[in-house]
Amino acid sequence: MSKIVNREEMAQGTIILNEIEAPRISQKAKPGQFVILQADETGERIPLTMADTDPEKGTITIIYMVVGTSTTKFKELKVGDEFYALIGPLGSPTHIGNFGKVVCVGGGTGIAVLHPITKALKEAGNDVTTILGSRSYDLLIMEEMMKAASTRLHICTDDGSMGHHGFVTDVLKETLKKDDIDLVVAIGPIPMMKFCSLITKEMNVKTIVSLNPIMVDGTGMCGCCRVSIGEDTKFACVDGPEFDGHKVDFDELGKRLASYLEDEKQSLEACKISIA
Repeated sequence: MSKIVNREEMAQGTIILNEIEAPRISQKAKPGQFVILQADETGERIPLTMADTDPEKGTITIIYMVVGTSTTKFKELKVGDEFYALIGPLGSPTHIGNFGKVVCVGGGTGIAVLHPITKALKEAGNDVTTILGSRSYDLLIMEEMMKAASTRLHICTDDGSMGHHGFVTDVLKETLKKDDIDLVVAIGPIPMMKFCSLITKEMNVKTIVSLNPIMVDGTGMCGCCRVSIGEDTKFACVDGPEFDGHKVDFDELGKRLASYLEDEKQSLEACKISIA
């Protein structure tokens, strides 16, 4: 049972929200964990961190950006349709505690991943400052949900269409200068997480990031999701997806993802198929 019970198109239709029937997963899932979905029998297995869960309704919510063949298949599924396969919850959950003053930084679809973590941190008694960023205001997602999950909310847009005209790192720097912050959680594009981590490392503030390497089985068997954390090799599917941002080799992670995307583009071009 993995029927879509609610579907919304966000950010000019480039980002899709699906609320899916998954009673057992909704009962067990914790912030930071993910599921793997498959659109049809021949589709690719896609890992997505849950944006929300509703144990009473027996549903989970996932949010994804349409960027290629598999997510295009996802987008074609309507309310009442079912995913061919859905497994989870997978990965290690976020460690939630009363740390004190926390800053949560999100960008793009990383905001969906950040939502349950931010909500849980606030419920645990933390003072939570949230900083969200997007290229423009019409591409920003989950603003009201994140506002409700936070003590205070800052919006940043590259084009200045809302809030701070600039990057989330600008507001993060100012926040760290003004107050003693106990923890930073940064989730979004690799460059964003990298530069947030560089800023916090310089100021000696503990930082957690959520990584999204290539993943196949989600159980640690294939090794595709390996990442370098300090001197160690870890598997994001079982050891993560969250890691100490000060130890992550973001350059290696970026190169591996870029290599995969280039291979996929070349393969699709050979088949005369284009991807966004």
